[in-house]
Amino acid sequence: MYMLIIENLKVKVEDKDILKRVNLKVGDGELHVIMGPNGSGKSTLALTIAGHPKYNIVEGRMIFEGEDITSLKPEERAKRGIFISFQHPVEIEGVKILLFLQRVLKNLKGIDEVKAYELIFGAIKELGIDESMLQRQLNVGFSGGERKKLEMLQAYLVKPKLLILDEPDSGVDVDSLKVIAGIINRLHKKGTSILLITHYGRILEYLKPQVVHVIKEGKLVASGGIELVNLIEERGFSALEEVVS
Repeated sequence: MYMLIIENLKVKVEDKDILKRVNLKVGDGELHVIMGPNGSGKSTLALTIAGHPKYNIVEGRMIFEGEDITSLKPEERAKRGIFISFQHPVEIEGVKILLFLQRVLKNLKGIDEVKAYELIFGAIKELGIDESMLQRQLNVGFSGGERKKLEMLQAYLVKPKLLILDEPDSGVDVDSLKVIAGIINRLHKKGTSILLITHYGRILEYLKPQVVHVIKEGKLVASGGIELVNLIEERGFSALEEVVS
């Protein structure tokens, strides 16, 4: 069964065409990777699936677990099990992370504050994340690695059906990358379907994707296995023109 089906998706931002008839299917429990040059439409695809109002769907539809979610609001998609980890998580002063995570679990999972407290500290210990993070303000003064680890902690607590990761490896050091990849693997093994966007192949040293897709100029131009990553690493995205032609 397919967790997510995208059919002939055309997306505009203001008056600019970004995605041009993208078709994509992600099966239950599958890990898919999306690569592509800067400005190719990778983040647009991720945010469109999540329901960001800035991205206007001109044509096509998105089916999630058999339901057409094309017109659903972001919060309705989240409650159905779609979670996005942002490329650049924002800072929010005055919001303590522990309280934020408790509210996330209450709103998405209906878990009360006491049970949420237990789950949060249990997850922190299990994942090897410094619990002092919980007393800090949301992303305030965080390094790139700290921001991405917090995003992954949220995902691990929520345990979504579909996890969309927008460049979880950007701006992180090797140690943080290993932690992030470890959490992704844990969720994948628990049955979460994952759509991971990346520029580089280094995080894939720790992951085993079922399918690799490449987007260029708003179009999905190639799909295959890890050999696509190797080709891109060796010869760049321009090498795909030979493969596609």
